Amino acid sequence: MAISTLEDLIASGVSGRGVLVRSDLNVPLDGPAITDPGRIIASVPTIKKLAEAGAKVVVAAHLGRPDGSPDPKYSLAPVAAELAERLGRHVQLAGDVVGQDALARSEGLTDGDVLLLENVRFDPRETSKDDAQRESLARDLVELVGEDGAFVSDGFGVVHRKQASVYDVAKLLPAYAGDLVAVEVGVLQRLTESPERPYAVVLGGSKVSDKLAVIENLAPRVDTLVIGGGMAFTFLAAQGHSVGASLLQEDQIENAKSLLDRYGSVIKLPVDVVVADKFAADARTQNVAVDAIPDGWMGLDVGTATHKFFAAALLESGGSGAAKTIFWNGPLGVFEFPAFSWGTRTIAGAIVEATAIGAFSVVGGGDSAAAVRTLELGEDDFSHISTGGGASLEFLEGKTLPGIAVLDR
Repeated sequence: MAISTLEDLIASGVSGRGVLVRSDLNVPLDGPAITDPGRIIASVPTIKKLAEAGAKVVVAAHLGRPDGSPDPKYSLAPVAAELAERLGRHVQLAGDVVGQDALARSEGLTDGDVLLLENVRFDPRETSKDDAQRESLARDLVELVGEDGAFVSDGFGVVHRKQASVYDVAKLLPAYAGDLVAVEVGVLQRLTESPERPYAVVLGGSKVSDKLAVIENLAPRVDTLVIGGGMAFTFLAAQGHSVGASLLQEDQIENAKSLLDRYGSVIKLPVDVVVADKFAADARTQNVAVDAIPDGWMGLDVGTATHKFFAAALLESGGSGAAKTIFWNGPLGVFEFPAFSWGTRTIAGAIVEATAIGAFSVVGGGDSAAAVRTLELGEDDFSHISTGGGASLEFLEGKTLPGIAVLDR
């Protein structure tokens, strides 16, 4: 794969040139407050390098899922303020995506200035299935940086989308991988092409259907595959257990049975769970074996015996020593509620312990990365924390990511 990098662009000279950067600034909000600035923090280095090199930086990004039209609750205004604070320099926010305000502001940029466009998904062409519509928006974006401009793809969380600001614009301008994207691709290639063994994968989250393809692709390649979270109950049902009111995808039970038949020696499931009488932080709880879940109760975390079982799966790996490569995607319980956070804390602690003695550990973005921060775990205690949950999973499924493929030319 021959992809030009940010260093290649800067070495070619960017002072006075317009550079369009596609960042992933899709952060969670509570009203106007940003509850987890992780993706903004991860986007800062590329923008900062370009600004310090004298580029006129125009940043495109999205927030949430607006319906192709402006919606104040999805405005990037709070993101612009946070980005400015993290960059240590003023960040203008355009009042539109590629309209009169964006064009006027881009024309007024001087060397080192940073302009953030309003939510690119306010323009319906961004996510259009019509190639001509997306190309039309891409050409409008190019106009903001000029024909001698460049494009930097730095939003790894969106490279699995064939969208105007991710894919089509890269065909119209000299295109480069930003630092964040370059690092992410390198990490995922290491996981898929040359992982040091023993290799362990930990998958959590709610739905088997979300992780089915990655299980199919990774199970034959790994030494240990730990499954927790809501998705575990479909596998437990496939083993014949009653799961009470726990999350269950009945249409995936046969798929779960098939996976267990083929990879049962690799797949590790909970042996006990913490169940609750309702989905609430103050619910009554019990720690029960997986074959003793009471009717009407729901499993919201893995149990105490499972903590030891899963930790041993990572740190002993079938008697062959601690795992040398670990990929983790998805919490093992409803970590937002303290009573159901211990499974996630425990597995994270085991991964940290393995990392400390030499394992290469990757936290696969999304809820897993949020859990690391919410539970105030040490981010530096893991080898890498991804910013792109969906993109990471699709890469590990063996899929071609359009936003990466378009850079390879």
